[in-house]
Amino acid sequence: MELLDKLNILAGAAKYDASCASSGLDRAGRPGTIGSTTLAGCCHTFSADGRCVSLLKVLLSNVCVFDCQYCVNRRSNDLPRAAFTPRELCELTMGFYRRNYIEGLFLSSAVVRSPDYTTELLIQTLRLLREEYRFGGYVHAKAIPGADPLLTRRLGLLADRMSVNIELPSAPSLALLAPDKKKEAILGPMGQIRDGIALSRQELQVSRYAPRFAPAGQSTQMIVGATGESDRQILTLSQGLYRKYQLRRVYYSAYLPVSTSPLLPAPRGFQPPLLREHRLYQADWLLRYYSFQAEELLDEDCPNLDARLDPKCCWALRHPDFFPVEVNRADYEALLRVPGLGVRSARRILTARRVGPLNFEGLKRLGVVLKRAQYFLTCSGRRMSGLRVAEDGLLRHMLALEAPALAEPMPEQLSLFDSAV
Repeated sequence: MELLDKLNILAGAAKYDASCASSGLDRAGRPGTIGSTTLAGCCHTFSADGRCVSLLKVLLSNVCVFDCQYCVNRRSNDLPRAAFTPRELCELTMGFYRRNYIEGLFLSSAVVRSPDYTTELLIQTLRLLREEYRFGGYVHAKAIPGADPLLTRRLGLLADRMSVNIELPSAPSLALLAPDKKKEAILGPMGQIRDGIALSRQELQVSRYAPRFAPAGQSTQMIVGATGESDRQILTLSQGLYRKYQLRRVYYSAYLPVSTSPLLPAPRGFQPPLLREHRLYQADWLLRYYSFQAEELLDEDCPNLDARLDPKCCWALRHPDFFPVEVNRADYEALLRVPGLGVRSARRILTARRVGPLNFEGLKRLGVVLKRAQYFLTCSGRRMSGLRVAEDGLLRHMLALEAPALAEPMPEQLSLFDSAV
């Protein structure tokens, strides 16, 4: 098979993997090597300074011994199969890098023969790339669940970031749709990568020449919408993963129908839950940077996120007793819970009020989004002048800010917000 044909097949097979968006690593170029890594990020995204950075995202092989029902590369699926040799993939990566097409490599693979054999192929590829081709750019490698821990460690010493996809939000769903994969086989490598990163940091404190194990950390990905778990279950799982395995990020992937299995939603008429994915990312951001807990955002009475409002605004509407927040006295954590206030705005407020009391005009100059925040704030005990919104109209007003079309008559299931302020 021609190399271009292999690339078309294996790059297309990798497009469903979303957990490769940013490097989180800063490594300057070194004499005798090619490439470097910056904190700006990788893979078809825009960095903070406006640059579009790209990553070659490809599978080493799509020949798989597993038969996961949700996966396009499953054993039972009739599709073209291909595999790179380690040398072919290295030549391809270096050729793209020299032409300035890419800034790094995202390397994964279907399970060829066995997890150990597949991991050995990945190690061979990255060793060639690092040692023979002297490539110093960003490399994200997927750990293969079930592989020998020694092989996973060798892979982590060659990669900048590693990830193990948790795939589905619960063990019963995994047993139903991916019987070849076990929960323990997925969580085991996560724990090993966590421990390897911690040990590497300790060794680097003793000697800066110590080998670095996955210095950009680890991430994971789960599919949303293929099974019936609620958003509460998903966020509780993500919160546990962040706490126990120190993940850099959990990625949520809206389920795309690639199978006619009776265990999955019917492809005909099925719409990928993209808005639900978006709300989960917003809630995940609150968990990571805004000191929220999953139990605060959702409970048994309300197990799913409101598709029409962002999770932070929903929380504010459900907790009128928390507001208004006094800008000139509130602590950092309280400011973060105000809709329209972000991490940067909250820090600016803390800095600015050391000089003198803040008013709404001052908040506007600091970059606070007052069209949301004005309903939840006071400055020196005063509301914003001219603010006239009835208690039962605040929800409708928030919906109008989110999207004008959402301000139409509300369905019954949102009646719990009617009395919120």
